[in-house]
Amino acid sequence: MIHADVPKGIETFDAAWTIVRDTHFDSAFNGVDWNAVRTELRPRAEAAKTTGELRGVIAAMLSRLGQSHFALVPSSAESAAKDGSGDPGGGSATPGFDLRLVGTDILVTGVAREGGAATAGVKPGWRLTAIAGRPVKDLLQRLPAGLNDRLRGLEAWRLIQSRLRGYEGSAIELAFEDGAGAPVQRSVTRQPEHGQPVTFGSLPTMFVRVVEEEKKTPAGRKAGFIGFNVWMTPVDAPFARAVDRFRGSDGIILDLRGNPGGLAAMMMGISGHFIGEVKPLGTMKTRDNDLNFVANPRTVDTSGKPVSVYDGPVAILVDGMSGSASECFSGGMQSIGRARVFGQTTMGQALPALFDRLPNGDVMIHAYGDFVTATGTRLEGRGVIPDEATPLDRKDLLAGRDRALDAALAWIDKAGGKSF
Repeated sequence: MIHADVPKGIETFDAAWTIVRDTHFDSAFNGVDWNAVRTELRPRAEAAKTTGELRGVIAAMLSRLGQSHFALVPSSAESAAKDGSGDPGGGSATPGFDLRLVGTDILVTGVAREGGAATAGVKPGWRLTAIAGRPVKDLLQRLPAGLNDRLRGLEAWRLIQSRLRGYEGSAIELAFEDGAGAPVQRSVTRQPEHGQPVTFGSLPTMFVRVVEEEKKTPAGRKAGFIGFNVWMTPVDAPFARAVDRFRGSDGIILDLRGNPGGLAAMMMGISGHFIGEVKPLGTMKTRDNDLNFVANPRTVDTSGKPVSVYDGPVAILVDGMSGSASECFSGGMQSIGRARVFGQTTMGQALPALFDRLPNGDVMIHAYGDFVTATGTRLEGRGVIPDEATPLDRKDLLAGRDRALDAALAWIDKAGGKSF
């Protein structure tokens, strides 16, 4: 029976199952009997009374694989909100602060300079205790049981962010605990994300941001700091200009914290700013062939002038929200000894993925390849393990200290600006 309020329901389920059957990089489907999964779950999809129920069945099917990069993106925030499968507020505007799960607390880890949170006086290190009157501890109880600390942190971030985002100009009432333990109430106005808008396939619009800044090491050396939030092509030009700016520095620090990934092929060009020969970083293994990711040396600057690649110390900062292409790049650079990694272990979600629109308009993200570094290390489920671990600490956040950055700057002093 086809329910009128679930348009193209069974057609959508069948399409999702078939896409995985035809494109998954492992013909054994990670040990899952894919035909049996269809037999079991197809009746549930056929009986679904709402689009939300249908999405739940497809999500359950994809979860059987036990791998990252298998997910559904609803056709619109509004439809997701109506059926209960997405952001209950709708919209993608942000209150202007980032967060992480530290222990059992949701802590503010960064505040955008011009966002609603900054205007409202929200500070790094504050503990988020309630969203629109709903205690955060109650929300966290919705997290699946049995998750390891890394995955629990990732799912907590997703859950809380879905509650914080909403329509542009709308206000959300938030409760915090400040550094002294005092309760603080703030009404925060949501604002659009800043950055260069970019679209990729059927995914929602993303906003690319690249930051650059000169830093000083403890010994007074100069270090270039370059960060970007997503691996998309608009990053390339400002990144190249930043490398030109810091070409004479004693070290360069690349900040990939909070960067969930994007176009993995970009790592070949970005790495080429720091590696002077065609050198393998890792291999993407698909069902039919292997694709080698190699560094492509960048031997001209942004004005077209011939230059040597930057050969000084390179540090990479990562955390539990660094995923996909960020993991492939940092793990690849680490594996060949060209960079030292600082921070926290990354997501462990490093599978290259494709995006296909389903008959009902939703987009399915599905992995079609696996990735191993040049030394054969598989990053999926493991993540990139920093050379120097620097755990998040509330006292550091309240004091405005960045322990990972400080450790990277100290390492540049120890490296003494030596060439590689």
